Amino acid sequence: MSAAADRAALVRIGASVRQRLEVDPAVHRVPVDEAEVFVVGGFLDATECAHLIATIDRVAQPSRTFDPETGPRYRTSYSGDVDPNDSFARMIERRLCDLLGIDPTWAETFQGQRYQVGQEFQAHYDWFDPKTPYGPGEIKRGGQRSWTAMAYLNDMEEGGATDFPDLHFSVQPQAGALLIWNNMRPDGTPNPKVRHAAQPVTDGVKYVITKWFRTRPWG
Repeated sequence: MSAAADRAALVRIGASVRQRLEVDPAVHRVPVDEAEVFVVGGFLDATECAHLIATIDRVAQPSRTFDPETGPRYRTSYSGDVDPNDSFARMIERRLCDLLGIDPTWAETFQGQRYQVGQEFQAHYDWFDPKTPYGPGEIKRGGQRSWTAMAYLNDMEEGGATDFPDLHFSVQPQAGALLIWNNMRPDGTPNPKVRHAAQPVTDGVKYVITKWFRTRPWG
């Protein structure tokens, strides 16, 4: 797919998801002007959160990044992919894809993340820069990352917030809450304002599960 076609696809999926979320009474838009960010409270219940926490503990290993040279310095958490054939994970995926109205084949595998005291993921983008060594390959695998959906699995009283420094707001983890944002501008170009960080955990252990969506079937 050409760059122009990919951008057009990002415009379409951005508009489709935006319209779907804005009319859903369970979804609340974060009041920022330079990005599309939404929150859903109680997307997962306590039993589902506990099940996913146990799953993450089974698959977690030192987190990797697309840049193996600098990544270990700014992403110090543990993470792991959830088995895509796991029936429980597929049930959660279907619910999430229905919320956004995105074909499940356009979604990457669920990734679980675990942050212990002092661990963090410094400010970064979820979208791919085609100028990087890995960018072109990722674009070929399913197109640019369009939307990100991140569910918090436990409460954090302090530390561990998801911070958007260029939008000047942060979200403190609450068990079961879902945070969603568009990685693109409405015109289909990468949005530099959605740079975000997982701030260091100061007490306890933070668990989240994340799914990234592309512009066409992934893999």
